[in-house]
Amino acid sequence: MSERQVERWWRLRRSQDKPSTLVKFCENLWRCTFYLYNFSYGMFILWDKEWLWDIDQCYIGYPHQGITSDIWWYYMISSAFYWSLTLSQFWDVRRKDFWQMFVHHVATIALLSFSWVCNLHRIGTLVLLLHDCADIFLEAAKAAKYAAYQKLCDAIFAVFTVLWIITRLGIYPFYIIWSTSIRAPMLLPMFAAYYIFNSLLCLLLALHMVWTWLILQVAYKAINAGKMEGDIRSSSSDVSDSSHYSNHSTPNRYNNKK
Repeated sequence: MSERQVERWWRLRRSQDKPSTLVKFCENLWRCTFYLYNFSYGMFILWDKEWLWDIDQCYIGYPHQGITSDIWWYYMISSAFYWSLTLSQFWDVRRKDFWQMFVHHVATIALLSFSWVCNLHRIGTLVLLLHDCADIFLEAAKAAKYAAYQKLCDAIFAVFTVLWIITRLGIYPFYIIWSTSIRAPMLLPMFAAYYIFNSLLCLLLALHMVWTWLILQVAYKAINAGKMEGDIRSSSSDVSDSSHYSNHSTPNRYNNKK
């Protein structure tokens, strides 16, 4: 075989290890369903909680703040989900933002653990609710793309981009982190674990800024091309397949066609 034939054979061989479009669609639809459920459940249980409307109530009366059964389930379900995402990364297809996602999941689990142990569950529920909101539209846009509904994908992705910037770069730093950094020291005495908790919140903000840059790049390319191209979490293989080859093609079948 010539060098060119070997390269083509190698591309086709690598493609067999990649998930099919159906697998990707099911994965994104499952995550979209979970985020929709978790956000809806969070809104349902927090609607009558005073700290949803007045963030200072997260600190007033601390640490003597009881945990109701609905908050307990909210934390346990969210923790289980992020643990599953963290562990499944190691046998899933390697994405180009593998380490960013790994750091994000570890930081999220650490935040949930610290806030639970230190009884900071009130501010923790607000962070969970805020993060689940935009993720619904991200996974829905990916699922629509894999289902070949391009116009629907573009519309959902536009809503996601606006919602992401509002929640992750607006409400999160200027409401949540401002409250934990400025208001909290005024209302309760600080302790060592609280500084770790606040540092993890800032780490999430740094990851949000990195992902915002990636999202804006996708949005810019989509505007120029007239549709959303690719996936910001696409595979990071050194050698990518051409779009006209199927993921299920084999080297032998390719040679037979030649």
